[in-house]
Amino acid sequence: MKRSQSDKILSDLRRKMVFLSGPRQVGKSWLARELAGQFEKPLYLNWDNRQDREIILRQAWPGESDLLVFDEIHKMPEWKNYLKGVYDTKRAATAILVTGSARLETFRQSGDSLAGRYFHHRLLPISPSEAMQAGESRDLAHFLERGGFPEPFLAEDAADAGRWRRFYLDGLIREDILSFENIRELRAMNLLVELLRSRVASPLSYQSLSEDIGAAPNTVKRYIEILEALYIVFRIYPNSRSVARALAQQPKLYFYDTALVEASGARLENHVALALLKELYRREDADGVRRQLGYLRTKEGRETDFLISVEDTPRLAVEVKTSDRDISPGLAYFCSKYDMRGLQLVGDLRLEYDQDNIEVREVQGWLGKIETYQEIDYIKKFSR
Repeated sequence: MKRSQSDKILSDLRRKMVFLSGPRQVGKSWLARELAGQFEKPLYLNWDNRQDREIILRQAWPGESDLLVFDEIHKMPEWKNYLKGVYDTKRAATAILVTGSARLETFRQSGDSLAGRYFHHRLLPISPSEAMQAGESRDLAHFLERGGFPEPFLAEDAADAGRWRRFYLDGLIREDILSFENIRELRAMNLLVELLRSRVASPLSYQSLSEDIGAAPNTVKRYIEILEALYIVFRIYPNSRSVARALAQQPKLYFYDTALVEASGARLENHVALALLKELYRREDADGVRRQLGYLRTKEGRETDFLISVEDTPRLAVEVKTSDRDISPGLAYFCSKYDMRGLQLVGDLRLEYDQDNIEVREVQGWLGKIETYQEIDYIKKFSR
């Protein structure tokens, strides 16, 4: 299926180098090859392939190549200096696409800055909106059972999707994590991932996790940072800058593979979190306007699941419910006190309605049309 960012990435390739990052097996290599079909003489080079590595090191590709795809090149020592040299000396007609799963470690390694030489696009699992645009629409139950990674999502047999997931998680832990910063405590990592599957959507306690796996809290935090760098999980943080009395406390954690989440309510919230994050990334990568996904919680215990901010300006509070159509008291409180728009997404909802500045919508229908929602595009003054 065609990915929703294809056209924008192709347009950006005509102007600068493009970095394409995202989880393992999310479709980066497939998309790179699809984009290569738009060029006359493309060349795909994977650092993990010995022959390709020799070509990369010697810069021995044909001079008439009009697209160079470098896959997993962030594993190369001094890769940023290398890319800078290639970009600065290449023919004007040669486009460069760089792909990788570990966030390309763009800001984690030393080397000359690539600022001004590239655009960055983040490819995440298939969302309801992307599936609908590609003619591959699926119902909510399908997304909750399969997640959005292309292979299990498009598999005809649910058993095949289950087998993919077992091998996928095992491969992540045994291969990617093992090679990332020389992590050797695979037992602790395995246990941590299993524990996190049951703690999605709740504020994280590093102390509690450390007691469960037998490691120091700072070690647990570092392990979660590695899981985040490898696009296995992502964290969102409470907003305390723009909303009075919000607590700067623990983050909440979600998986990029929604089907890994154990509890059904948390799985629905994970589904929404991932779809919101994907849309914010898509818009930010396209227009450069910074968007954040966070949540709200006050000292008195009032909370709402998500807060979308644009350039640090709160724009939309979001609450997720499995079946309750009554507006959440916490959502109503924040929207009234801070003059914000509100959105309550309900998994099982017969009748949608609006009340004051809050919309109550069915989850899958709204997520399927999220790209048309303008409330997270335009900044307005936020009244404290």
